[in-house]
Amino acid sequence: MTEPAGYRDAAGRCGRVKLPARPEPIAFDAQAAALIVVDMQNAYATKGGYLDLAGFDVSRTGPVIERIAAAVAAARAAGLAIVWFQNGWDADYVEAGGPGSPNWYKSNALKTMRRRPEMNQRLLAKGSWDYALVDALVPEPGDIVLPKPRYSGFYNTALDSLLRARGIRTLVFTGIATNVCVESTLRDGFFLEYFGIVLADATHQAGPESLQEGALTNIETFFGWVSDVAAFETALAPGAGPPD
Repeated sequence: MTEPAGYRDAAGRCGRVKLPARPEPIAFDAQAAALIVVDMQNAYATKGGYLDLAGFDVSRTGPVIERIAAAVAAARAAGLAIVWFQNGWDADYVEAGGPGSPNWYKSNALKTMRRRPEMNQRLLAKGSWDYALVDALVPEPGDIVLPKPRYSGFYNTALDSLLRARGIRTLVFTGIATNVCVESTLRDGFFLEYFGIVLADATHQAGPESLQEGALTNIETFFGWVSDVAAFETALAPGAGPPD
C-alpha cells in the first residue's frame, strides 16, 4: 500500500511527500531525506563576522535565519535528518591549504586577514566566535554537526558516508551562501546521485542580489529543484494530499 503524503507512522515520522518546486514538483520519502543547514555561522550572518569585515552585505540575514529555524522545526517534527555545516580551519590555518592551494588566493577570509593584519582577527578559526553557529540556530542531540574545510560539504568530509549509511537520497538545502557553499555542495551531490532541493527564501547570497537569482536559476535548470519554506512546511504537515 502506498501511504498518502503527510502520513505519519507510530513514531510520528512523515512518509512520502510531494513538494511544489521549480521547474516541477518533486516527490520524495521524508525518511530518506535530510535538511542541510549550510554555514549559519557568525562569520556569514552576523555584523562583525568575516563576510561583513570583507565588505559583503549581511544586513538581510535576520529573516533568513528565522526561515531556517522554521524549516528546521518542520523537518525535526517530520523525522528528517538534520545536518549542520561549519566552514573553517584549525587555529594555525594549516587546513586552509597555504600558498600552494587556490583557497589561499580565493578565500575572502584569508585575503581579509592578510590585507588587514592590524585587526588580529581569527576569521573562521575553529573555536572562535566567528566560527560558531548563530545563537538563534542550535543543533539538538541526534543532529549531525559537520566541519568542512572548503566550500563543498562533500570535500574532505564524511558527509557521503553518513548519508548513505542512513539511506538518504534527497537533500534539502538552506543557508549561506547560495552562490558559493550551497550551490557547490548541491552540485557535488548531483554527481553522487543525490536529489538536491534549495529552499530559496532560507538562503542568502554572498555579493550582489543578482547573484541570488542567478544561482537559483542555474540550480533549477541544471542541478536540482527550488522551493520555499512555506511549501516545505505544508508538504511535511500531517494530512497533506497524496502524491500523484
